[in-house]
Amino acid sequence: MNTTAKPLIEANGISVVLQGRQILKQVSLSVGQGEIVTLIGPNGAGKTTLVRVILGLFKATDGSIKKQPNLRIGYMPQRLALSENMPLTVKRFLALGYKYKESEMLEIVHELDIELLLDSPMQRLSGGEHQRVLLARALLRQPDLLVLDEPIQGVDITGQAVLYALITQIRDRFGCGVLMISHDLHLVMSTTDQVLCLNHHVCCSGHPESVSQHPAYLELFGAAASAKLAVYTHHHDHTHDIHGDIKSPHKEHHHG
Repeated sequence: MNTTAKPLIEANGISVVLQGRQILKQVSLSVGQGEIVTLIGPNGAGKTTLVRVILGLFKATDGSIKKQPNLRIGYMPQRLALSENMPLTVKRFLALGYKYKESEMLEIVHELDIELLLDSPMQRLSGGEHQRVLLARALLRQPDLLVLDEPIQGVDITGQAVLYALITQIRDRFGCGVLMISHDLHLVMSTTDQVLCLNHHVCCSGHPESVSQHPAYLELFGAAASAKLAVYTHHHDHTHDIHGDIKSPHKEHHHG
């Protein structure tokens, strides 16, 4: 990642007050080209509100958003409710509101391994298939920045790891920045460059491993969450427990 490059997008001091309630307070973040930044935090922490402000769908009470000129953003919402009465094939869904070359669509469809789903009705897809199609639709915009709101929503445990690996693969292949919301640090541990732990304000931020040891993270999620994290640190030949002691190298799986 080129850290000297100007960020694709920068949020500075974002505050949101709704009906007298402080939803966000002085939140700042930036996403660079080729960087994966993950927002984590409990339900109701303001993660989706922040993303909506960044996307320009919601006006902040205070603060500013700076974007690179002509920044193309691909957005993958948390979930999509489709009417059972309106049969819609995957191919038709991908085409809604877009003009693109068939070759571009086929390249992305191949990258996400959904060729065999093109004629299937959207309503009949599994959780993992549904999320891949939403991801394909976001990628059809050829985004500089990909924004993913809880991309593993409704996906089983096996599919979750596959989907996160796919997001890293997409970043490497297309060189886009990624801003992702997750409620669980252990799931994104090996997939992300930077983590912001949000609970209406930024509790802590930095590399996922340093965040996992941060007192504010431990206070918010408890030591049990940090212990769980050690199991997911695959990209080293060893992992640490919450006291910083080295654990055995073979703990790579968990059972729910």
